[in-house]
Amino acid sequence: MQILEAIVLGLIQGLTEFLPVSSSGHLVLFQNLFGIHEATQAFAILLHVGTLIAVFIYYWRDIWDLICHPFQRTTALLIAGTVPTIIIALLFNDTFDTVFGTGKFIGFNFIITGFILLYADSRKEGRKKIRNMSIFDSLVVGTMQGLAILPAVSRSGMTISACLARKMDRENAARFSFLLSIPAILGGMVLMIKDMITGDVVLTEVFGILPMVAGFIAAAVSGYFAIRFMVDIIKKGKLKWFSVYVFILGVVLIADQFFLHMIIK
Repeated sequence: MQILEAIVLGLIQGLTEFLPVSSSGHLVLFQNLFGIHEATQAFAILLHVGTLIAVFIYYWRDIWDLICHPFQRTTALLIAGTVPTIIIALLFNDTFDTVFGTGKFIGFNFIITGFILLYADSRKEGRKKIRNMSIFDSLVVGTMQGLAILPAVSRSGMTISACLARKMDRENAARFSFLLSIPAILGGMVLMIKDMITGDVVLTEVFGILPMVAGFIAAAVSGYFAIRFMVDIIKKGKLKWFSVYVFILGVVLIADQFFLHMIIK
């Protein structure tokens, strides 16, 4: 992998992890375009670290409060939201990876994401804050997050839509979604590390130091600005523009899959 390719993949991971367009779907797409398959799973571990740092920087006050006061309601809600995500990942991750990991279905999954975003945009804004959420609300959001292990189904799109469906206001929907991403990203890293070890992939031997550092920095910086941008977009209720994008991308990929055979091979 060249430095430029590493930077591009880092930018894709950082932006699409928090924009509701699916990081997994875009990584599968660009892996096919670049012809990078064996190494990207290992490299994604480092990119995920970069996106975690972006969340830590943007929401440092919330995270610091959780560290200083761990036994609070927000902690319980985040734990409750993480449980269904873990269950779904443990039960279905290998199956979904086998069935969907080749990229054959990402066009359809992008379209599913588009419909979810349209639904979220059509919801009348609620008044519920994180402190007013019930455990059931958190379980619903966590379940939707778990379904985002499907490539091209957006994690942030699913969780934000679920929060809005549970009558949260838009600002708190974004905050809870991104805070909930922390254990989800950590869990994803654990699964990738497991796959890397069982697949005998050595990170430094595959990439080299400079591409790793470049991709890491690109993911962290782009992730931070993606969060800032996304919070503003959610407040203004303009998720429909993302739905237009993933609809078009989904149609293009379906056409390529069945007729053109130029992108997904």
